[in-house]
Amino acid sequence: MTEYRVTVGKETLVFAAGHFITHGNGACESLHGHNYRVGVTLSGDLDHHSLVYDFIALKRDMESLLSELDHRMLLPTLNPELDVTTVTGGEVEARHATSRYVFPESDVALLPIPNTTAERLAEYLCGRLVENLSRAGPDRIHRVQIEVEETPGQSAFFVRTLGDC
Repeated sequence: MTEYRVTVGKETLVFAAGHFITHGNGACESLHGHNYRVGVTLSGDLDHHSLVYDFIALKRDMESLLSELDHRMLLPTLNPELDVTTVTGGEVEARHATSRYVFPESDVALLPIPNTTAERLAEYLCGRLVENLSRAGPDRIHRVQIEVEETPGQSAFFVRTLGDC
């Protein structure tokens, strides 16, 4: 079996964001942030130009997705321990146990994930990229892998095989 892959990497795909992770039973990390780095690998067949996918287009696609997260507070909307609401006046309120946080709505990225772990961020980014790939039409892409690095040496990966979804 043969496989072709293209990768765009963590040196250029970056975003800075704040978050916290809930741990159950009322436990929650303190607010903090990371300078995230993201890597993407696409596997698939070659097109008539002998490309799996154009590097420049892939980088541009990912930069667009990451710009939605950059310099934002990342809040999960599917976390049963967290009550996130948009309130009048352009604010987002997040409540967890006895803690209450209020952020300007323009500084928040509301994400349809259960927690803002690196694993779930990788899954979220993969889903968004797959949506973009399907709109662009290259059905020759068979596999997408996303790496989200929180700090050097500390990464999470998510892999999706297309056609199995």
